[in-house]
Amino acid sequence: MPNSTDIQQQPITCPQKLPGAVLRGLEYFNAGEFFEAHEYLEIAWRAEKGPIRDLYRGILQVGVGYYHLRRGNLTGARKLFIRARHCLQIFPATQCGIDVAGLLADMDAVEAAMQTPERLSSQIQAGLFKPVKYSID
Repeated sequence: MPNSTDIQQQPITCPQKLPGAVLRGLEYFNAGEFFEAHEYLEIAWRAEKGPIRDLYRGILQVGVGYYHLRRGNLTGARKLFIRARHCLQIFPATQCGIDVAGLLADMDAVEAAMQTPERLSSQIQAGLFKPVKYSID
């Protein structure tokens, strides 16, 4: 029986091109429209049966975490970031043209900013939430 390390080292195949719902979700995410991003990424996540679905779900959860932060719900954001990290950490730095390492680093920066909640709102206004870098080549 393979252990979790063996499973993580197996390459996860990407679709020929990212599904339209993923691309729309990324567009909304990058525009700061996290609720809308969630809707499209959830469509892609539910439609996908392979392990790449965790990539879609992880991005979705980061966005929902950002949404919670905008609404002042630090506890909800923390829970979503834990789930997102669990989904995303199995992927290499770049998966399907998506900069997973960059997204995780951005989430780390947001979590660090959460340590000073009294300054969080001004940091959000100053552009704390970074776009997901991706290519569709």
